[in-house]
Amino acid sequence: MEYLELIAPCHFGMESVLKREIYDLGYEISQVEDGRVTFLGDWEAVVRANIFLRTAERILLKAGTFQARTFEELFQGTKEIPWERYIPADGKFWVTKATSVRSTLFSTSDIQSIIKKAMVERLKTVYHQEWFSEEGASYPVRAFLLKDQVTLTLDTTGESLHRRGYRIYKSKAPLTETLAAALLMLTPWRKDRILVDPFCGSGTFPIEAAMMAANMAPGMKRNFLGETWENLILEELWEDAREEAKDLADVNIRPDIQGYDLDSDVVRAARENARLAGVDHLIHFQQRPVSALSHPKKYGFLVTNPPYGERLEEKENLPALYRELGERFAALDSWSAYIITAYEDAEKYIGRKADKNRKIYNGMMKTYFYQFLGPKPPRKKDE
Repeated sequence: MEYLELIAPCHFGMESVLKREIYDLGYEISQVEDGRVTFLGDWEAVVRANIFLRTAERILLKAGTFQARTFEELFQGTKEIPWERYIPADGKFWVTKATSVRSTLFSTSDIQSIIKKAMVERLKTVYHQEWFSEEGASYPVRAFLLKDQVTLTLDTTGESLHRRGYRIYKSKAPLTETLAAALLMLTPWRKDRILVDPFCGSGTFPIEAAMMAANMAPGMKRNFLGETWENLILEELWEDAREEAKDLADVNIRPDIQGYDLDSDVVRAARENARLAGVDHLIHFQQRPVSALSHPKKYGFLVTNPPYGERLEEKENLPALYRELGERFAALDSWSAYIITAYEDAEKYIGRKADKNRKIYNGMMKTYFYQFLGPKPPRKKDE
């Protein structure tokens, strides 16, 4: 087996969720840092991680790591990496992104330029040519500098993994699919429990929940950049992983997953997204205000991303909206609620202090994941 170190970036604070996912896929974790998990695997691991991981943003192949406090050290360190192991003579390569945190080198444009030059010099020597056509497959490089430690990676994913391939329609303030999946995994919700999102927007929470309930791999319906790396990854690995995903999925289940929104156009968009995801038969979407939130059964879950009030006129409506949400939640029998919002007075107007609260960055926006815990249902007696 060819030894590879793979890095899976994720939302800050979601490392434990991603770590559990990677373990469940059968791979060994080598390091957990803020916003990323590094694990060990082979080329099959690259394929399966892209197709099966719900909470990773992308899968990066670590090409090398070294210390650099000067641009000369950056150049020489990059040049030492055996890029020819991955990039063929006609490969297209560039530094798509560079990030520098608490490092001496901080100009990302200069970092990108020097890494590219060093890669060219390395490959000139190996392939004995002065010019590269770069007409072949793409091998984008991502660079991370942290406290002068440089890590260079190749992006196997392409478009971020939050793009599952189903979302055509978006609401005004959508959660990414990867964050929605991670938040669901932070709750005790399982497919045999009720889940309701009264502010469903484009349907992200209900759709991700339905895919989890049906054990549908999130990458089943999309392509990945690594599929073009014919020099590295056999086509049959992609075929086998997709076949595995198909075999594991169970779309014949009947979960109780519901999504509501006040806007009829938004509800139509959510239904279409669910159809494209292949889970429209697993979710009940309905145009309904939060004031009509109710359910006759016990021990359900309210998981939602209500309005934050980014515009001034919307902010004025938030106290009444959150008060109504709190009242309807209180009327539900033995339910739990998990609410992500940037509204700092959420607990005040919901009328109850959260049992747990996590600070989470949704993009650049600071949000809070309020967790109101209901009682656990009684254990089912063994028949």
